[in-house]
Parts: sequence; C-alpha cells; structure tokens
Amino acid sequence: MKRSLALIVSLASGLVLSAAAQTSPAAPAGPAKVAVIAFQAAVGQTNEFQRNFADLQKKYEPKRAQLKTDAEEIDTLEKQLQAQGDKLSDAERASRAKTIDDKKKQAQRLAEDAQNDLTQEMQEVYNGVASKVYDVLSTYAQQQGFTLVVDASTNQQQAPVVLYASASTDITKAVTDAYNLKSGVPAPPPQPAATAPKPAAKPAPATH
Repeated sequence: MKRSLALIVSLASGLVLSAAAQTSPAAPAGPAKVAVIAFQAAVGQTNEFQRNFADLQKKYEPKRAQLKTDAEEIDTLEKQLQAQGDKLSDAERASRAKTIDDKKKQAQRLAEDAQNDLTQEMQEVYNGVASKVYDVLSTYAQQQGFTLVVDASTNQQQAPVVLYASASTDITKAVTDAYNLKSGVPAPPPQPAATAPKPAAKPAPATH
C-alpha cells in the first residue's frame, strides 16, 4: 500500500505542478530569491489529506477483510487436499483442485479490482488537495518575494535535482501550516507509537 501511495503521489504531483506552472505569472526582473519545497510531503502532511486518506482506508477495510478471509480459506483447502490426497479418488482430487484454482482466480480478480479502484480514488484525493496546496504555495511565494520555488520531492522524476539548499530556503512546513490554517481542518489524533525493538545482545568475547 505504501509503495502504491508513493507512486500515485509522485505521478499526481507531477501533473498538478506541470499544469500550475503553465498558468503561473512571470516573475518580475530583479535579484533571484529561491525557495525549496518537498511538494509531495507538503500535501501528505496536511490535515485534510490525512483525514481523507484515513476515510479511504476505512472504506476499503471490508475488501481487505474479505481478501484475508479468502486467503485463509484457500490455505485451509490446500492443506486438506495435501493431507487427504492419497485417500481420495482421482475424480474427487481433481474436483477439489479445481475448486481451489477457481477460488484463487476469484480472489486474484477481487484483489486487482480493489487495487485499481483504490489507486484511482487515491489519485483523486491527492489531486483535490494538491491543487489547493499549490494555490497557497503561490500566494505564500509571492508574499515572501520568492522568484523561484524548486520542488525537491523524492520520487518525482521530472523535478530538478537539488544539490544544496540552506534550511532557511525550505518552505515545506510553512506552506503546510498555511494550508492547514486556511482549510480549517483539525489535526488528526496522534497514532500510538510502535514499541521499538530491543537491540540484540552482543555475544560475549571469546576467552583463550
């Protein structure tokens, strides 16, 4: 899921920024003032996107549960066939094998349909927020006098490569905070932190 989300965010971000760049007004002549933003992160960190993403996860929870149930049923049938195979007639063994194969194909189709639907809805969710974040970014850049804003998002193939940038030029958090303030969407409740794994004990030094 995370890999799919990263791909969707990357592709959608490129589409949004390309369209927005075509309509941006020309910068006035004068000394250049450059800022850097991780646009994907800015969108992903907004309260609105996190809320909408959580809602989408809940929407697809029944399908994930169904896929898990189907996988467990197929696993049980395969174990039963393996354990009882030598006691079954050829016809019964073939019938059970066909049932398992049919269930696998059905589960595969369900998984592919769910993934395609989720991908499409995730792109819609991202685009809906990203276009509004860009509007805030444009306003913020003009207010701060930036003549160029470079997208330093990772995984965005068409983004310029930033070899160096001072921390003072990074406006990602500023734009995210400005958007959260404008949208009025409250921050989602904090998620419980996962327990950090304990480091493995080091072996005692060998004695001679």
